[in-house]
Amino acid sequence: MSLPSTALASAALPYPLPPCANARTLLFAIRRMGAHGLSDARAAHAIFTLFRERFRRPLTLLRALMADLAGNAALPIAIAPCCCARMTIAESSLLTIIARVETAPETAALLLADLIGVRRPDSVLASAAAVAAAFADEGRPVFR
Repeated sequence: MSLPSTALASAALPYPLPPCANARTLLFAIRRMGAHGLSDARAAHAIFTLFRERFRRPLTLLRALMADLAGNAALPIAIAPCCCARMTIAESSLLTIIARVETAPETAALLLADLIGVRRPDSVLASAAAVAAAFADEGRPVFR
């Protein structure tokens, strides 16, 4: 069995992990829920570890966002395994959407429309805004 070439790996995972610890935890939870379902215990534990006793709102809203993405996406959303030290284009876009949804909603809406292949992604954008607000309200804003 041969390993993939460096060029192939860098094309599939072109972005480094975000420097923001909150964004890295969010990415981990997104990857776990995307691969193992909305009730994945490791994703829940990561959110619990970040927020402690105030974990319910961010976790519930992240689950709602993941369900909205799955239910509304017309295109596949590529996620990498949890252990990857780099991000896919889709993961980078999703973190950028969450980081910018409150400060640049038009940009976030365009990125989301491209990501999920839907002309009007308003319901999914509202879910992303709720996740961003939940993180920010607890003093854990997502930066990208």
